[in-house]
Amino acid sequence: MNQTSNNLPKTLPAFQPNRRLNDPELYVPDSGLQAAVDVALTLGQPLLLTGEPGVGKSQLAYYVAHHYALGQPELVAVQTTSVAKDLFYRYDALGHFQYNQHEKSALVPEEIESRFIRYQGIGAAIKSRKRKVVLIDEIDKAPRDLPNDILTALDRMSFEVPEIAKRYAGEEAEQPIVVITSNSEKNLPDPFLRRVVYYHIPFPSEGDLLTILANKLYGGQQANRDYLKLLLDYFQTLREDSFRLRKKPSTSELLLWADLLIKKNFAFDDFENPRLLSVEKKEVLKQSYSVLAKTQEDLQILYKSLENK
Repeated sequence: MNQTSNNLPKTLPAFQPNRRLNDPELYVPDSGLQAAVDVALTLGQPLLLTGEPGVGKSQLAYYVAHHYALGQPELVAVQTTSVAKDLFYRYDALGHFQYNQHEKSALVPEEIESRFIRYQGIGAAIKSRKRKVVLIDEIDKAPRDLPNDILTALDRMSFEVPEIAKRYAGEEAEQPIVVITSNSEKNLPDPFLRRVVYYHIPFPSEGDLLTILANKLYGGQQANRDYLKLLLDYFQTLREDSFRLRKKPSTSELLLWADLLIKKNFAFDDFENPRLLSVEKKEVLKQSYSVLAKTQEDLQILYKSLENK
């Protein structure tokens, strides 16, 4: 039987998350995105965001909620099976059915609501009777009618829960701030597009990426931008068309990758000439590529890039 060496550590490593990576206070919206948010807030319309995955579309909702001290955003994670009701709540019909099969006493509506109904998205915002941010993520996955259902829900500012014969309504002043993301996998209905504010988040410029890295990795404190630029230049090389990666690594993957390299004590100045790295450092870098590459083909391209010519 072939045996392979086991390089896993004997003791479980302590997980030390870098909480700055998802800190909304450190989110850096570009000037165009800031203007789009201002327009959406002024008009009271949903903000539709497109851009490549990992560029920060969903994180904007958390930034806006934090900036205006509105608490955590209410989330609707859109699926291909989503229906209008999912914008407001989810009903655990199976759980309710199983309860009825095993219990003789029927539940009153308040008990059904407490046990089997979970409010989300626009429904949770309306029910809270507070101004809230609602994130509707990946709307392009939805059935065609759902985008228009969002606008109808915001116009009415009310919804019914037939399972408990209850209706919730909110005031116009409590209308939620709605952020909608799309990966542009399919076209959205024209009536929907006419009633939203649209912005495409571009891939950040070099200057913005340096600021993002400094903030997210070091909290902006004493960050050596020249040191970070060596990492960034190497990352940008991987994104070039000549590298022919099927999926170019995103901003979020850059942050995770940089955080991993720091935890592995990999010095960024080694990126001046990666092919001249020691065998040990090349091995660390090769292992780190699993954060950047998402297919076997891309992983092999990255491995090959470290080979001496």
